[in-house]
Amino acid sequence: MTSTLAQLKSFTTIVADTGDIEAIKRYQPQDATTNPSLILKASQIPQYAFLIENAIEWAKTQSHSIEQQIEDAGDKLAVNIGIEILKIVPGRISTEVDARLSFDKQRSIDKAHKLIKLYQEAGIDKSRILIKLASTWEGICAAKVLEQEGINCNLTLLFSFAQARACAEAGAYLISPFVGRILDWYKKDTGQDYTAETDPGVVSVTEIYNYYKQHGYSTVVMGASFRNIGEIIELAGCDRLTIGPALLEELANTDVEISRKLVATSSTHAAPTALTEAQFRWAFNEEPMAVDKLAEGIRNFAIDQSKLEVMLKIKLS
Repeated sequence: MTSTLAQLKSFTTIVADTGDIEAIKRYQPQDATTNPSLILKASQIPQYAFLIENAIEWAKTQSHSIEQQIEDAGDKLAVNIGIEILKIVPGRISTEVDARLSFDKQRSIDKAHKLIKLYQEAGIDKSRILIKLASTWEGICAAKVLEQEGINCNLTLLFSFAQARACAEAGAYLISPFVGRILDWYKKDTGQDYTAETDPGVVSVTEIYNYYKQHGYSTVVMGASFRNIGEIIELAGCDRLTIGPALLEELANTDVEISRKLVATSSTHAAPTALTEAQFRWAFNEEPMAVDKLAEGIRNFAIDQSKLEVMLKIKLS
């Protein structure tokens, strides 16, 4: 029988959630996503030392300030890893804006421009890049501006329907609802176990997917942050799924027959009036899980970004 991964590829575009180039080569996804945690992990792989050295040397030519050199080296390293990945995947790479800018619209836009410029200087067209931004109100507003400039965005750390609705209304190219982290919160909060069908993360993505299709939004739904292959199988048919190497391997070594679970319907409802900032903030505040997980996600990405910068500072000294 055909592997579960091969079957899944017939329903859904598969994206690798890793900075490990060798893993990407093995599973041949269409696209790949990275984040500060994955960049930190990738930076510790010996084969990537040359990418770090290149980033360090480049940063030294840009400024005499050590603080600026650290920032520049971090940006250059993220782009260097993205460029290596783009040599393998036929589609796009998602590169993330510093999580510490999650509540600063203008600085997020500025950082996106810088990342795109670094890619373009390496001969990579912006059509192959997705700029990742946290799904805060400020991140969503930054994405709206960038999309109008022709820079496509991936709105990440998305846990609530309010976030998903605002992203679509802003014209975001793609959203990444975090399935596994939603499950983590509910298991801790309720003490219950969930089947793949009742998994709160799966239920959330299914609701968002159906809402987008019913209202004719073009924003791509890409399920992310999976804890097991059951969650992935239940979302077969989702526009895209971004999956880490361990679960890609499990899917490749499994031959369970699967079927399409999510089916795009034609638009049947007119899009509602866009949420105001006040409406968004209230609706988001009404979902304790989303409030907790967004804050936690931003903090953890910021911690890993800081760890990466400590390593870069040592090498710059």
